[in-house]
Amino acid sequence: MRNALILGCGRSGTSAAAGALRRAGYFMGETLIPPAAPNPRGFFESREIHDLNEALLAPLLPPRWGGRLGVFLVRSERTGYGQRWLARLPVGTLVTAPPELLPRMEALVRREPFCFKDPRFCYTLPAWRPLLPDPLFVCVFRHPEASARSILHEVQTRRYLRKLVLDREGALSVWLLMYRHVLEVHVPAGGEWLFLHYHQLLDRSGLDRLGEALGVEVDRDFIDPHLSRFDGGGALAPPLRAVYDELCARAGYREG
Repeated sequence: MRNALILGCGRSGTSAAAGALRRAGYFMGETLIPPAAPNPRGFFESREIHDLNEALLAPLLPPRWGGRLGVFLVRSERTGYGQRWLARLPVGTLVTAPPELLPRMEALVRREPFCFKDPRFCYTLPAWRPLLPDPLFVCVFRHPEASARSILHEVQTRRYLRKLVLDREGALSVWLLMYRHVLEVHVPAGGEWLFLHYHQLLDRSGLDRLGEALGVEVDRDFIDPHLSRFDGGGALAPPLRAVYDELCARAGYREG
């Protein structure tokens, strides 16, 4: 049974992958974020991991006016606390862990076998790498238009995001930057990687590969295809098309 770290742009299927592992015996965190309308079966995301990744990103992003209160009172393109899974961090930004956070991070990775999932790992992985006992990195993705539509729906309907100004181009930019970090920064840094398209989770072929790679039995009944409300396809701008094609190639996935 191998440790796992699940990452990928938000609204791309990472919760589906983590949920299929929920009964495999992994430590996922002391307190998991409860289910909500976007993920009625759960996010399988640790509040502690969430808070640590938010703290790692905060010094690297433009501050939002008004602090945490400004998240609810001021409309802005800048992400505040809890919103940084939608941050746009330039590729090449150095993410390191300050000494005061290291004890909390070390305490979590000592709880083996673990399976931690957070979209913010797309940016913060370099801060965690020195502490990780060689986990399998599981990168989940879907068509960028599908992720963008789902992101925008969440921005429009979730209270903690309603003051965040984000349009379609912004959502696609989040998608692009997160996966560029994965392909250009994290994969070259090493480790064993498994890439899965969301549709491979829906048709169960990805679940078989996930279970085999981790040496665990996955819950093949966890994923309900009827909960997939957004799809995507068609022409993409060249930068998006290049990254999406590379992800598909690494996952062994062919559209259509």
